[in-house]
Amino acid sequence: MASDVERPLPFTSVSAGGMRWKWLKQNGDKALIPVVIAAGIALWAALVAWQEYPVFILPGPLVVWRKMMAMLADGTLLRHAQVTVVEVALGLLLGLATAFVLGYLLGKSRTVEKLVSPYIIASQSVPIVAVAPLLVIWFGSGLTSKVLVCALITFFPTLVNTMVGIRNVDEDLRDLMRMLRAGWWQTFRLLELPAALPVIFGGLKLSVILAVVGAVVGEFAGANAGLGYLINLARGVLDTPLMFVAVLALVVIAQGLYLLVAWGESVALRWQR
Repeated sequence: MASDVERPLPFTSVSAGGMRWKWLKQNGDKALIPVVIAAGIALWAALVAWQEYPVFILPGPLVVWRKMMAMLADGTLLRHAQVTVVEVALGLLLGLATAFVLGYLLGKSRTVEKLVSPYIIASQSVPIVAVAPLLVIWFGSGLTSKVLVCALITFFPTLVNTMVGIRNVDEDLRDLMRMLRAGWWQTFRLLELPAALPVIFGGLKLSVILAVVGAVVGEFAGANAGLGYLINLARGVLDTPLMFVAVLALVVIAQGLYLLVAWGESVALRWQR
């Protein structure tokens, strides 16, 4: 009898329901994602069936799905997506590294800002669509021109956010580091970088999205591979399902990069929580 009394009670249906409700409250936005996607696909299919659009104007979801499966099966989609991902990654590496260094210098020195800012603003006033063909002429239609386009388009948001983040560091904390006789590296690592990271990550989130746009613009200007090349090809032969597949692949790449930066932000700024 004692063992029956001491045996723990099983979970009741009420507690299980409460746990499910708690999970929905905490993750309701994530739970709605598949619902919204399914509703969008259903509306898309209904519109195509209602208006009876031809495939070259607006293909249905099933047609696009079949096209995607065929391109995955023969490796075409992965091959062109890999080219675009490499361009984006190298462009981000070049653009962000340059933006961090120059943004730090501009944030620390008003003199450097006065000397360099007019040229930076002038470079950003020229549309990237106008610059991309020139880069293709100068550096060819290979990887270099695409990397430079991605670097140029990702440079400015991270530069501005880095400069603002460095300037927003509390001056009292800077004085404290001077009193403790901290060197430049200690001040940067222990004070300036942690204080500026929340602002810098805001620029990074924008830059990774723009990097995908830059790769496509560069491929539009001249390329023989990549998702932008596929869009150009599909436009020329009126293969609208191919265009949809390439655009969807670009969306997946941009979402993946954004989520990667968001994850990095949560790890780097866990001390704030």
